[in-house]
Amino acid sequence: MEEMPQSLAERVWLAPMSGSTDAAFRRQAVRFGAEAVVSEMVAGETLAVARPDVVRRTCRHEGRGRWIVQLAARRPDDMRRGAELLAESGVDQIDINMGCPSRQVTGGQSGSALMKEPDLAKAIIDAALEGAHGLPVSLKMRLGWDDEMLNAPELGQYAQAAGLCMVAVHGRTRCQFYKGTANWRRVHDTVDAIDLPVIVNGDIDDCETADAALEQSGAHGVMIGRAAMGRPWLLGQVSAHLAERDDWQEPNEAEKLDSLVEQIEDSMALYGKTLGLRIVRKHISAAVDHLNGNWSLDVRRELRARACGFDEPMPLYAFLNELFADSAQVAA
Repeated sequence: MEEMPQSLAERVWLAPMSGSTDAAFRRQAVRFGAEAVVSEMVAGETLAVARPDVVRRTCRHEGRGRWIVQLAARRPDDMRRGAELLAESGVDQIDINMGCPSRQVTGGQSGSALMKEPDLAKAIIDAALEGAHGLPVSLKMRLGWDDEMLNAPELGQYAQAAGLCMVAVHGRTRCQFYKGTANWRRVHDTVDAIDLPVIVNGDIDDCETADAALEQSGAHGVMIGRAAMGRPWLLGQVSAHLAERDDWQEPNEAEKLDSLVEQIEDSMALYGKTLGLRIVRKHISAAVDHLNGNWSLDVRRELRARACGFDEPMPLYAFLNELFADSAQVAA
């Protein structure tokens, strides 16, 4: 039997999240067994001018796993040039963004706004493939722009004909943003329409929801986003579950603390101390949310605020040591 291509073997993906899936966070996800991680979105036109913040957002994470960068553009020329630059930098795969619902992105007529303009979306796909020079290219999109335009299956068919390697579909329309619940069953329309592997995204936050999403969508794999914040081991847990492995163990509190400190250190190394501490705060806050401490909501809110208020790493580490020690006692 012919060996399955690597892109088909990866069933659990860390979703690209703006301001969150930088190299520091991706490193922790792969540390705990994430199969595939995607950088936060970068615009082709800003990549072309090599802005330092753009370079930092897309840089390679340490550890195992392929280097996958998500690229957005409104103009085919920008997409082509961005893909060329990524190919020259040595990335392993380029992911086209047609799923971001933010007004900042769609207002510039990129992201999920492209689903309103299928001809332009197809031109963007062609440009990405041309600029990638043979590298694998994938597509992340939504069900459609709104309930009247659910055209993910048609775009998936074009992506397959053009030569893309995979598509990911978030089970909401752009006009839903993140409201309501993801409709995994509608993702099945895309699965039925194409032979490419389809990855289902939206509201997947544990092994049970991963099972449900796969059953209802018929997809090949799952993509997890916000639920992984503060617990980068979640992807490894879901991966082991889907593979029916019984060797996965949740990291203990000491391992979780070590991971968070390593991420803080990486963030400071990447952005500088002041900016690095500020950027990593969302991850610190999420980590506090997932601790086992017997705290009321008000106390937990106060602890999050205190943890995110430090301007120096050493007092922050001392405070986190106390919190994780309390959590370890509850978990024991």
